[in-house]
Order: sequence, then structure tokens, then C-alpha cells
Amino acid sequence: MLEDSVLISAIGLALAKLLRPLVRMLLKHSFPYAAFESIAKRVYVETAMEDFALPGKKPSISRAAILTGLTRKDVNLLLAEPSSRADVSTTHYNRAARVLTAWVREPRFAAPDGAPQPLPMDGANGFAELVRCHGGDVPVRAVLDELQRVGAVQMLVDGRVGLRQRAFVPHESMVQKLGILGTDVGELIETITHNIEHGATDARYQRKVMHVGIPIDALPAFREMSARQSQKLLEGLDAWLTEHDIEHLPESGLPVGDTARVGVGIHYFEQMSDAQESTT
Repeated sequence: MLEDSVLISAIGLALAKLLRPLVRMLLKHSFPYAAFESIAKRVYVETAMEDFALPGKKPSISRAAILTGLTRKDVNLLLAEPSSRADVSTTHYNRAARVLTAWVREPRFAAPDGAPQPLPMDGANGFAELVRCHGGDVPVRAVLDELQRVGAVQMLVDGRVGLRQRAFVPHESMVQKLGILGTDVGELIETITHNIEHGATDARYQRKVMHVGIPIDALPAFREMSARQSQKLLEGLDAWLTEHDIEHLPESGLPVGDTARVGVGIHYFEQMSDAQESTT
């Protein structure tokens, strides 16, 4: 019993740390607590119904009520609402990111010096062909609009598509940035949760480097170096994944087994020391 109370206390402390930057962002954009509470309730119910059914039995409203502490009436009402998982932007995000990565990596879309070059819309080495090879079933126009919206590409005066940034990082679209918040942070939490439960036998890679006494003047150099080296690593990993993705394997006529969504994420962080924060 004592072990359970210690575990609950540890979860509470971890949750408070996790929520602090999230709540800061919510308050900055005037997102009220009542709306946060409503979403939390719905996710509790959906997760109880989808992930915690008893073996061999269908999920039940009664069990969801017991697990969540909500009433059966609350569970019924929440299940009648649109699912919190409905997110049509995720597919476009993934496809657009893959198109950019291929543009940077593949020699046929590069200039003689190896740098990614502006592409005509059509032709064997054009933008439409790039999207056809790496954009899945998303239309060329939709991918182009998406990349323009987030500031990744621009239309040049000669009609070619020019690359503005080497990765799918939306600088202008707040909606896209918030979509990445939900997707990427959720994936990190799932990895950490997996390692808490299965790390002894089936650990997933989760590491970071951190020093606490780096001079402020040195940060721009480290930002640049870490971004450059991280991008190179991710492009290499993406090349391997592309080679093994069923969308790029030759047609064999044989049935395809189970597949998985898999990837590696890298993020940079910095925080001023307590002494520095107290003087700003």
C-alpha cells in the first residue's frame, strides 16, 4: 500500500512538471481551464474504452466509469462527442515532411554542387514527380499548398518551386505548430511510458545531453552545430526507413505482413539559470 502511495505521488510530481510548460502556453493563448478539463475528461473516457477493456470482453461504460471515477451518465455524454483523435492534418504533415526530406537527400533533385535546387512543376525530376514518389496518395497541389502555408517553399518568378527550409518546421502557421505539439510530445510521452514499463527487456532509445554552466555567448554556436549535425543524422535515418517502407519496395505479389509507424525525434532545449532568470 505504501508503494502505491509513493508511486501515485511520483506520478503527480511528474505530471505537474509536464503540465507547467503546457499550461503556460494555454494561458498565453487564453485557453480556459474549463475547456482543458472537458478535453481531459473525454481523453480519460476514450482511453479507458479503447485501451483498458478486459480480455475477451467488449469495452463497457460501467468499467470506464470505474476506471475514470466519472459517472455512467458522464461517460455516455462524453462518448457522444466527436473523438479527440480526429486529426486530418497528421497525414499531410507526415507526407509533406517526407517530400522535403527526399528533396534534400536525393541526388536527382540536387544541383551539381549537391544542394537541393529549385524544381519545375513537371518532368522526370520535377516537383510533381517528387510528390508522386514520396507524398503517397496526397495530391501534388495539396502538398504544394501545405509547404507554402508553413513557409517551407516558394513559387519563383520562372514558375519553379524553390526550397526555403530543409525540414518541415512551420514558422507562420500557428495551427500547424500546435499540431506538432500534440503529435511530437505525445510520441515522447509514449516512449518514456514504454521504457518505464518495459525498459528492462525492450527499451526504446531515449537519451539527452545537458550541461548547466554554458555561457550565453556560446549558445548561438551550439544551436547551429546541433541543428546541422541533428539534421544530418535524421536524413540518414530517413534514407534507411525509405528503403524499407512498403510504399517504396518493388511489387512482389506476396501478402504484406503487419507494419508499424516508427521514427526518431530530436529536440533542442535551453533554460536560463536561476540567477540569470532573477535578474531579467
